[in-house]
Amino acid sequence: MDKIRVLLVEDEPTLAMIIKDTLDGEEFEVILAANGEEGLSRYREAKPDIIVTDIMMPKIDGFGVLEQLEKAKVQVKSLIVSALYRDQIVAQAMSRGVSFFMPK
Repeated sequence: MDKIRVLLVEDEPTLAMIIKDTLDGEEFEVILAANGEEGLSRYREAKPDIIVTDIMMPKIDGFGVLEQLEKAKVQVKSLIVSALYRDQIVAQAMSRGVSFFMPK
């Protein structure tokens, strides 16, 4: 059985490693990116099945990543894990096709 490839775009190294260590295993392969720019590059290289991204990051934020993928007509499941948990932010995420929004 093929592993589900997860691109984790998170600028907080400790949290990124906790999520990676939790998911990595028989079912998931986790690819790390430390910011949105790196996330887009890793997406092009790895073509993951799922993207998990923070919103507030250097270079390109999480919404910028989703916008770039949308412009490229990429259809990929996306989840946001963010400390920015306000109705307006969640609504904006969902309008961009985010499947799940989880507060940090």
